[in-house]
Amino acid sequence: MAGDCWQTPLLMRIFVWHGYLLAGTGSNIYTRQLAREWRRDGHDVTVFSQEPHPERYDLGGAETVRPDVGGLLPVFVLDEYEGYEVKRLQDCTRAELDAWVEANAASLRERLPADFAFVNHVLLGGPVGAAVGAPYVVKAHGSELEYSMRGRPELEVWGRSVLQGAAAVFVGSAHIREVLEDVCGHVDRVHEVPPGVDVDEWRPRAHDEALAALVDEARRDPPNPGNANERLPDEGNAERLADFLGGDAPVIVYFGKLLFNKGVHVLLEALAGVDDARAVIVGFGDYRAELEGMADPARTLFTGPLEHRHLVHLLALADTCVVPSIFPEAFGMVAAEAAAAGCPPLVARHSGLAEIAEGLEAEYPPELRELAGFTTGEASELREKMSALLALPISDRERMSSAARRAAVARWSWSSIAERLLDVAVREPGLR
Repeated sequence: MAGDCWQTPLLMRIFVWHGYLLAGTGSNIYTRQLAREWRRDGHDVTVFSQEPHPERYDLGGAETVRPDVGGLLPVFVLDEYEGYEVKRLQDCTRAELDAWVEANAASLRERLPADFAFVNHVLLGGPVGAAVGAPYVVKAHGSELEYSMRGRPELEVWGRSVLQGAAAVFVGSAHIREVLEDVCGHVDRVHEVPPGVDVDEWRPRAHDEALAALVDEARRDPPNPGNANERLPDEGNAERLADFLGGDAPVIVYFGKLLFNKGVHVLLEALAGVDDARAVIVGFGDYRAELEGMADPARTLFTGPLEHRHLVHLLALADTCVVPSIFPEAFGMVAAEAAAAGCPPLVARHSGLAEIAEGLEAEYPPELRELAGFTTGEASELREKMSALLALPISDRERMSSAARRAAVARWSWSSIAERLLDVAVREPGLR
């Protein structure tokens, strides 16, 4: 059926493939949230990932499968994954990558038929989708393009070839559309749909309620003696958070990876000139020790990684959430989540983060719009913006909080994003 008469089928059988875990990073969370929304809408959804404990996450009742990949895990940024030989994608041989792709694709083929497969990452999701024998759509993320494919002609050509066979290609921002074009050349059927935020989970909360809930969640954390496992919250966080967040001093939050490219050092430099403010730094990564060496321990608390069950309460306690990345970002998911919680984000103005700033500015009162972002890497400007935001009268800060929440609900709620993705995909001829 053509034109305006076309309608999304009432029910579809959808495979969602993701080669990694279902928690921790943006694409991991993207996968589980999307699967949950489609399943809630009544679609038959199967999630393929390397997550060892999918039962820990709300997937809306979707079936889960863990393909046997023989112990190899090709990644874009080196991290530890228990039970795997971890190698950067670009350091794997083509024979290793082909075998890994086939192992995944075979798992999907065994469970056909499906109306389509939704695969994450140009590489290696694109090759997996192409090998399944069913229509497939590709979600391009920034990580594979920037960290593994850019400047490596053999990977760029491979990516371009598998995208040509996709029924549709999704990017999360105009910035990633440009990066995709730079890395893979011109690609047809590219659609820009941002990631989503669970606006029911990320919402404003009363201060005392949020602090009590945060401490309670921290008490439920598994033991981590000596903080030996960097992927678990730090030992003793319950008491540390209760002590650190007591009182009336302003609270600034960063959450994400602790890598140099994430720009946390810019935040710490800026913090030194902001009177009385405290910073909670959430995350793990190979730059943590250096960051701890830079920070004033009396004003900065490192917690290790926290889960959504912690963060939804922590953001309700924060006066602002700073996203200081100095490297291109596909989309500012952290900032969108903070906005949904009513915590005004302050983001570096570049790549996908700039689009978040623009969305916030559309809702902010004109006189407060400059407080949505700062020039990338400029600690002095970030210091000025944080100081200005924290000095606002309570009434203005409440206006900013309400406006940030409105922006998140209108632009980035998961229910609307999942509906948009499916509606766009099924209108492509390859899926009709």
